[in-house]
Amino acid sequence: MTTIAASPPNPSDRRRLPPAESRDAALEAARALLVEHGPQGVTLKAVAARVGRTHATLLHHFGSAAGLQQALIERMAEEITSTIRDAVLVRAPATGGPDHAAIVDLVFDAFGRGGAGALASWMILTGNRDALDPILHAIHALVDELAARRTTAGPPIGDQTLQLVLMALGDALLGAAMARALGLPEERARGLALGVLVGDGGSG
Repeated sequence: MTTIAASPPNPSDRRRLPPAESRDAALEAARALLVEHGPQGVTLKAVAARVGRTHATLLHHFGSAAGLQQALIERMAEEITSTIRDAVLVRAPATGGPDHAAIVDLVFDAFGRGGAGALASWMILTGNRDALDPILHAIHALVDELAARRTTAGPPIGDQTLQLVLMALGDALLGAAMARALGLPEERARGLALGVLVGDGGSG
């Protein structure tokens, strides 16, 4: 008996999505590919295959692979700062103060497990020197908002944020290898970052 191979799906048979939904679906697929395969896996071809759309559709939304990566890092920056804002401005008043350990974990996880650090570094190495701008602009806006609402004295929020982001970004790229080389626990950088926020220098 002759087996007839299934024909590839006809793009015209796919359910049409409104442009905003189609773009959102592509960005979610790009995020999944980033976590699964690293920055080099975030290509128009791979995203198109993941969401069942044509390459031309993604070109219409993002213009190029670099445009897709830029849109993804902008979305990640918004989500990172939104989560931190919620932890500091919404949950903190209800619990009597910010959970510094939770904030450190949020930032480190976003740059590490979430892939933001690797993606930004990949983009910079492949010629996009402005790759970190969306993250920096979002964090700058958050710092301004937190500083305006601050009611107690303490270390400058900008200084704390700079140190936290630099440590999280560095940890995402080299932290585990450096910790192993120095005979330290892989989570040591998080402890140091926590010390920056609570003002004890990360001792202990």
